[in-house]
Amino acid sequence: MGSPSRAGNERKTSRRECANAIRALSMDAVQKANSGHPGAPMGMADIAEVLWHDYLQHNPANPNWINRDRFVLSNGHGSMLLYSLLHLTGYELSIEDLKNFRQLHSRTPGHPEYGYTAGVETTTGPLGQGIANAVGMAIAERTLAAQFNRDQFAVIDHHTYVFAGDGCLMEGISHEVCSLAGTLQLGKLIMFYDDNGISIDGEVHEWFTDDTAGRFASYGWQVLHADGHDALAIVTAIEAARTNTTQPSIIICKTIIGYGSPNKQGKESCHGSPLGADEIEATRAKLKWHHSPFEIPVEIYQTWDAKETGFQAESKWRANFAHYEQDYPELAMELIRRIKGEFHDDFEIQADEFIQQCQTKAESIASRKASQNSISTFGKLLPELLGGSADLTGSNLTNWSGSVAINRDPAGNYIYYGVREFGMAAINNGIALYGAFIPYAGTFLVFMDYMRNAVRMAALMQQHSIFVFTHDSIGQGEDGPTHQPVEHIATLRNTPNLMVWRPGDAVETAVAWKSALLNRTGPTALVLSRQNLTALARTPEQLSNINKGGYVLCDCEGQPDVIVIATGSEVGIALLAVQELQARKKNVRLVSMPSTTLFDAQNDAWKQLVLPTNVRKRVAVEAAHGDGWYKYVGMDGVILGMKTFGESAPGPVVMKHFGFTAAVISAAVESLL
Repeated sequence: MGSPSRAGNERKTSRRECANAIRALSMDAVQKANSGHPGAPMGMADIAEVLWHDYLQHNPANPNWINRDRFVLSNGHGSMLLYSLLHLTGYELSIEDLKNFRQLHSRTPGHPEYGYTAGVETTTGPLGQGIANAVGMAIAERTLAAQFNRDQFAVIDHHTYVFAGDGCLMEGISHEVCSLAGTLQLGKLIMFYDDNGISIDGEVHEWFTDDTAGRFASYGWQVLHADGHDALAIVTAIEAARTNTTQPSIIICKTIIGYGSPNKQGKESCHGSPLGADEIEATRAKLKWHHSPFEIPVEIYQTWDAKETGFQAESKWRANFAHYEQDYPELAMELIRRIKGEFHDDFEIQADEFIQQCQTKAESIASRKASQNSISTFGKLLPELLGGSADLTGSNLTNWSGSVAINRDPAGNYIYYGVREFGMAAINNGIALYGAFIPYAGTFLVFMDYMRNAVRMAALMQQHSIFVFTHDSIGQGEDGPTHQPVEHIATLRNTPNLMVWRPGDAVETAVAWKSALLNRTGPTALVLSRQNLTALARTPEQLSNINKGGYVLCDCEGQPDVIVIATGSEVGIALLAVQELQARKKNVRLVSMPSTTLFDAQNDAWKQLVLPTNVRKRVAVEAAHGDGWYKYVGMDGVILGMKTFGESAPGPVVMKHFGFTAAVISAAVESLL
């Protein structure tokens, strides 16, 4: 099912008048807010008019229709372009919303924000990430289509379109994801490059002289060119892009930034500042736009209105899907389940059975291996799992026996990302935004630095992305401080909406995976060890308490005099110390804290039960930067953590060198007693 073209439809107004409606709304909203970027919307208005009027398959009355085309504005500073399009085509975005541009709690924030406004597919602002999200969406479309389409039933069949500017292409992430998109031959991904030659600092030829056409040709993309103000040229380019189903396409569109502004078009002065009242009046005259601010003639609204064509497109799809349901009822039911993001009724029961098996088996294995065991179990239960690694599959252990690479089989479930950490994380977000998949992505924790902004965007958008970070501490060993994370866990824990787990054994790892799969309010970071971890004995009650993020693992008789709090690989070491202290009749309690994020979300009664406020003598143990532990140990406690970078030596040697031993923990407790 291709996108419905309206190119031959009778029009009540000219293309240029429709495009000028975008220009007028954009310059008026930016002027009213006294803040924003009018240049890109005014420059790309003609391209947007052709794409949205003639090709874009969408339904304003149902913005979440699974078979809609995805449209991503990667150059998100031009947000008024998108808001104007949504308003004009009939989405739930009023003229009052446009007048409220960039104001507190408005549905038209300065950059497009996912979840604020129907029709906004992703949050864009950090340049280049929109392209990456679009690549993720294109991967998801192709994979879902391969998994569910049958014979004459193309129930998943749409395009992903992305607008991008010079800044998006200068950002390194664009290289990572566009290179991969070419390799994967994502033929239904089409990018429009706004080649206006202007950025904030002026004419880009002084700092950006890339051969963009040559660059994308080398990636394996189809390279097309168009005058961005010539509707026929744009139509011709789009037709060529849609015809080529084996290559992603870039349409390099020559445009004039701020098109229509007599004194500012083609200049950086219209990039990120209002045009000014006088210039807006001059622009109105030049464009022959004889209407007041925020006034759109009825005939232009009628020409733009996409509600009827959207309804027809979705209705046609639903009729086809009804026949699909008759011929393939089980497939249809499974597709609906995945689109809704629901699990089978017995999922949690099966997950808990697996967790109990881990407890019974009591394996002393690395948590990265325990993670692989979890993926193997949950992968059989959840075919929507779509994962990968940034060239570290054998180290991250993100694959399993059922992994099938999508570059070999489009219906697969595994992505070999190559050394592209930032691109991987942002693609992961695009897949999550698309729906019908639960994406996960793996690398070493220390390389989270490369992923940082995409991880933040996942949290900002509250997306169901899972990030698997292995080699989580100085215990990484011989590779030395360049590969030994110190400050990274604290950075993750300080990120709003991000659930962070650092499990202490195979059982806590299984619980962490279950939590990540059930967490629909944001992403999850799983922080895992390279080295083997001691299998920890637990009562059934302790097993159930792992779900609370922090719990008493080893208690003393009566009120504790000192509480030791440990996480990850340090739990087993702390347990040795606490057991030795208890053997000497010391009242010491050990708390395992696999997820400070989850523990902080518990009620006060649970927190008091685990960490009673009247026990002020506390020791926190983690082979990472320790400042975050002050909120648990207070100023009276002791933190055994890292204050420097690591050293190059075998893991056990490094751990001993920095004092992560039972003897040092015992001494810290004794100092408080």
